[in-house]
Formats: sequence, structure tokens, C-alpha cells
Amino acid sequence: MKPYSESCEQNREPILSVIQPLFADLTQILEIGSGTGQHAVYFAARMPHLVWHTSDCAEYHAGIRLWLEEAALPNVRPPLHLDVARSDWPTLGVDGVFSANTAHIMHWPEVEAMFAGVGALLPAGGRFALYGPFNYQGRFTSASNARFDGWLKQRDPAMGVRDFEALDGLAREAGMLLMDDFEMPANNRILCWQRR
Repeated sequence: MKPYSESCEQNREPILSVIQPLFADLTQILEIGSGTGQHAVYFAARMPHLVWHTSDCAEYHAGIRLWLEEAALPNVRPPLHLDVARSDWPTLGVDGVFSANTAHIMHWPEVEAMFAGVGALLPAGGRFALYGPFNYQGRFTSASNARFDGWLKQRDPAMGVRDFEALDGLAREAGMLLMDDFEMPANNRILCWQRR
């Protein structure tokens, strides 16, 4: 049975409306943390000019493959094994990276590794779009995000909603500059950086 995420179903349209113009002139996208695979098939079907590379830790690959096999899209690639904290990132000629709801689940060293890895992978002009809830100046943007952060920390004290300023600092260290910060439904954002 295919894995299913209700949040993927709910957020895919708003995300698409932002990333479609951001990725309009790009050719190949690496998705970090493809999860169920739902986003990959939805976005790739609506952006047929892109080659969409799925990736995640090995335990998610079977589920991703079920979504990919059912969709049978010519522009989606099978899941790559990617543990961001490992140094052996796949060698890909991508000019864009997309990741949704990953930064608050990763431990901070993994977030640091993700930004460093993306910066090393992207060519000049390449773009990194990151979707999720973020704090600004150490403050939650909503009561629901504060509750979500508490729920995450109950599961694992190293998880949590990340500060925009800390993420932007990592992006700069990795050679990327903020292009835009998009407000999204349900107190989420899409942050987009461009490789210098």
C-alpha cells in the first residue's frame, strides 16, 4: 500500500504556485527528503520541463517507488540514498534543490550539513527552495507553530522550528543569497536562496 501524507495533499497547490515560477528556467531538481513521494509526482507532472530527482533515507524508498511506479512519469528519477550528514552526496548536474518539512525534523548538525551540501551541489545561479515553519528573531509567528515546536521537542529534544536568521547564515556560508521569502498558508513559508 502506498504511504500517504495528508499535509502533502493540503500544501501541494500553494507550494506549486510559488516554485513553478522559481523553477521555470531550471532543468534538474534534487528533492531532499521526498518522504512519501507525493510531492515529487505532483510537481513533476505539472513541470514537465524538469527532471525531478527524489531522495531520502533508505527506509522511505519503497514507498516513494510505489508513487513513482503508479504515476509513470518520464521526468522523475528513482529515489537516491541521501543522508545529508554523510559526505558522499550523489553527483548530480542539478540547478535546483527543493525540500519540504525537513529542517525542523533534522538535528541542527544535519541542517548545517544540508546547507553545506546544497551549496556545494548547486552551480552559480542555482536555487534552493525550503518549505516549512520558521521563527523570526527567535519568535514564533503563530500559536500553532509554538504548539508544533513543543510537540516536536516531546518526540525529540533536538527537533524544533528553526530560526530564519540562523538558516540564512548557513546559506551565506554555503555561497547562497536570499532571493525571496514567501508567506504560505498555515503559518508556513518558502525561503528561496540563489547560489552566487
